[in-house]
Amino acid sequence: MAQVLEFRLPDLGEGLTEAEIVHWLVEVGDVVAVDQPVVEVETAKAMVEVPCPYGGVVTARFGEEGTELPVGAPLITVAVGAAGPEEVADALETASPAPPAAADPAAANGPVTDAPAAHAPATNGVARETDGASGNVLVGYGTAAAPARRRRVGPTRLTAAVPHTTPATGTPGPGDSPGSGSADIPVPVSAGRNTPAAPGTAPARGDGPVPVISPLVRRLAREHGIDLAELAGSGPDGLILRADVEYAARAARTPPRAVPGQDHATTPAPRPSAESSPAGRSVPAAGAVRTPLKGVRGAVADKLARSRREIPEATVWVDADATELMRARTAMNAGTGPRISLLALLARICAAGLKRYPELNSTVDTAAREIVRFDALHLGFAAQTPRGLVVPVVKDAHTRDAESLSAEFARLTDAAREGRLTPAELTGGTFTVNNYGVFGVDGSTPIINHPEAAMLGVGRIIPRPWVHEGELAVRQVVELTLTFDHRVCDGGVAGGFLRYVADCVEQPAVLLRTL
Repeated sequence: MAQVLEFRLPDLGEGLTEAEIVHWLVEVGDVVAVDQPVVEVETAKAMVEVPCPYGGVVTARFGEEGTELPVGAPLITVAVGAAGPEEVADALETASPAPPAAADPAAANGPVTDAPAAHAPATNGVARETDGASGNVLVGYGTAAAPARRRRVGPTRLTAAVPHTTPATGTPGPGDSPGSGSADIPVPVSAGRNTPAAPGTAPARGDGPVPVISPLVRRLAREHGIDLAELAGSGPDGLILRADVEYAARAARTPPRAVPGQDHATTPAPRPSAESSPAGRSVPAAGAVRTPLKGVRGAVADKLARSRREIPEATVWVDADATELMRARTAMNAGTGPRISLLALLARICAAGLKRYPELNSTVDTAAREIVRFDALHLGFAAQTPRGLVVPVVKDAHTRDAESLSAEFARLTDAAREGRLTPAELTGGTFTVNNYGVFGVDGSTPIINHPEAAMLGVGRIIPRPWVHEGELAVRQVVELTLTFDHRVCDGGVAGGFLRYVADCVEQPAVLLRTL
């Protein structure tokens, strides 16, 4: 008999708590293989394809395209072991949620169970399965089987037995708690689901925690002055979503309708609060457009704000004659081999400079009050994409030559423009190069890519008058900028590094000493 297994949105890593469904790759009734991508989601860092760790027939999808789901929310259910059309039909029917049953008060405080998921009892024709599951989280992150985990049986809610069904392709039912279960442990489709509360009516929570997972939802509530404890969530198990906060904000801005016969003179005027006053919160003018800070834009905003709050940065800059470096690059590309990019040559120069000045290839552990210096150079580079600014990372850049660096820069740039970068390719950098010269500007004071300690900025290379060998000449000049964390070093180290980089740009033969 077929077993219907539920696959939840897995932990995407790097502190990401939610993802938006961009495109479904499978339909209900499709046959999927183990580790086959089933949905494309967009996180705050990248667009990723999520593979399903089970093979079988898709019996239900939860969430339409454009829906934002928290980590742990149901994605799809898969009928494993369906041999014929009859079993597939039975699995599709079994996957439909049954009406909720009255809860047993004796089960309010469930014990902690250590039994493997394979020994769990069947529920509504749906069983748990551990053998054959890949344990995969994201494409390219390995497919080792996941170990069994301790699972605490939570208290069962007391609800009235009201008939309630959820379509197979609809949104997740309120009985599916996003915080329960795990992406790598199959969870059977629950037979009992609670009826969601009406918008604007908060359920009785007592002194318990407010069901909010996303920090973006909390911040949005603070901006609109909404008390989350008084808000009813429409998400799984009463989870408060961004749409709930936006609905409450619109309702608060809508003036109440006049009631015939009511004396408006006796209606007390609302008392102004600190948040509603002009001093506490700015009121946009008519026609203003609000754009939510979410996705890549929100992640960039949070990271830049944190960098400015935590890092005491300083900036030094110098002009350099890049004529010889450009001639050397032209000579390298004169042959039939792979073309060498200017960014690759600058990366080689940075690798040599950081070997001399390793203080800049570090980070500050604020909790331990320690400076952590790295042996390896994982070089990030700023890339502007249709989705916003991203910083892909070239791992072990100090071990690569110019050809390897050029190829890796090109691969990561293409992946960034197409939204195919994985979280692993966007994290782990120790030093960043920002070539803002492509925007036609000469200089900048960039914000350090937290938690790194320094960033090299490169302006445009243009012909300028320059004194060369005692005579005035037109040379290719570039402005180099170094922004650094003053906690890791003083100005002597920063100036020495930047001067070394400028010397290598002006005389590339200087690099021969360290090759």
